[in-house]
Amino acid sequence: MDKKTIVSLRNIFFDYGNEVILNGIDLDIYDKEFITLLGPSGCGKTTTLRIIGGFIEPKSGDVYFDSQRINDLPPHKRNVNTVFQKYALFPHLNVYDNIAFGLRLKKMDKREIENKVKHMLAIVDLKGYEKRKINNLSGGQQQRVAIARALVCDPDVVLLDEPLGALDLKLRKDMQIELKQIQQKTKKTFVYVTHDQEEALTMSDRVVVMNNGVIAQIGTPTDIYNEPANAFVADFIGEANIINGTMLEDCKVEILGQELTCVDKGFGKNTPVDVVIRPEDIEVVDPSDAVLVGKVEDTIFKGVHYEMSVRCNKCQWIIHSTVAQKVGSTIGMTVIPDNIHIMPKMFLLPNNEIFATVLYSDEESKTTTISIEDNEIEIKDVYFEEGTKLHITLPPNGLHIAGDGVGDLDEVYIESVIWKGEHNEIILESDERKWLMQSDQDEQVATYVPISFDFSKATFEVINEEGAADEI
Repeated sequence: MDKKTIVSLRNIFFDYGNEVILNGIDLDIYDKEFITLLGPSGCGKTTTLRIIGGFIEPKSGDVYFDSQRINDLPPHKRNVNTVFQKYALFPHLNVYDNIAFGLRLKKMDKREIENKVKHMLAIVDLKGYEKRKINNLSGGQQQRVAIARALVCDPDVVLLDEPLGALDLKLRKDMQIELKQIQQKTKKTFVYVTHDQEEALTMSDRVVVMNNGVIAQIGTPTDIYNEPANAFVADFIGEANIINGTMLEDCKVEILGQELTCVDKGFGKNTPVDVVIRPEDIEVVDPSDAVLVGKVEDTIFKGVHYEMSVRCNKCQWIIHSTVAQKVGSTIGMTVIPDNIHIMPKMFLLPNNEIFATVLYSDEESKTTTISIEDNEIEIKDVYFEEGTKLHITLPPNGLHIAGDGVGDLDEVYIESVIWKGEHNEIILESDERKWLMQSDQDEQVATYVPISFDFSKATFEVINEEGAADEI
């Protein structure tokens, strides 16, 4: 039987000034499901929640509730309630009065209010706490009061904006189970926002992974973990070894100079790809029985398994195993084809391709000045005549973040940072395009940085009048 769609977002766009927060979001939320919006800070998940709640309006696109467009409907007229991260409870009211607050605003009968509040206290396991002051409750108890207050008015949808963020680790884990049980008891639609992968995997029927204002993947927790759509999802959900590879042909991939059998098809021949292998899917064997051989650099006991760092062909691998290997020992690593996940590159080209016209140059000092996004950039030790059209190929290691704060381009947005075993592969976005950079530093996603170009690593081609390029 088809699931009933209760909330639909269609081509939602939202920005603050020149910063795009949501870029064409399409999402259907089903009745009685627990759905989680998951992603790093700045990905747009809380903005999506606020648009559903009516606290902000999208700049374009439509919001539907039970097939009715509700863009102009204010929050109090939507059958939606919100549980905020800081709960927003009234400290001068006791537990009973906090929960009853919304019902009294609706001018319900006193007996009906009493019945509804008692029923909700039973659901959130707070019977006997009716007269307790809010400030005398633990963090978990306060959170349950906030949930009861949101549910008592019988909304169709409950929005939860990182409600477990202020709790300690043990209480947070306990509340994950309680929240799911409350949702199942009440049969309400829960839309939950978090950056915590474990919360999303533990509680959700479906997970919506967001990044940079778009949806990267939607699926069940199992699908998201076992079949990530791209390197960002694989890196964000759990731990993963993400390696640059080449798809030789269907079911054949090359990584670190070795050919492995996989189950993926349709990538074409000799296509650059990202290869994802989970640490728990690597089997440690005798080196003579493996094509991938490495040296154990570190072993850490994690309680249920050992986490080993292994160096293989200059690439760092993480392995999870119930059996520890000695530091310094040489081991073999095997992976069955089903556990080798192939996905398209997030940045399709291996290098940064730049097309520019020489603004002016100096043959004596051997410098050439070009313009990139209206910024004049001087290239040293390179001379081309004024007006020359150039095709410049700049490898990822030809970019770096300007440590002194002054770069060739300022205010460049860090879109993703993926560890590739040897270095971080960073995708950045400037006003007009995206850039690919390699770095040993672990940069912060969703921040703005200045970048500089090292053209000593670049190759230059002159574009002739016919449009063809002559390599220099």
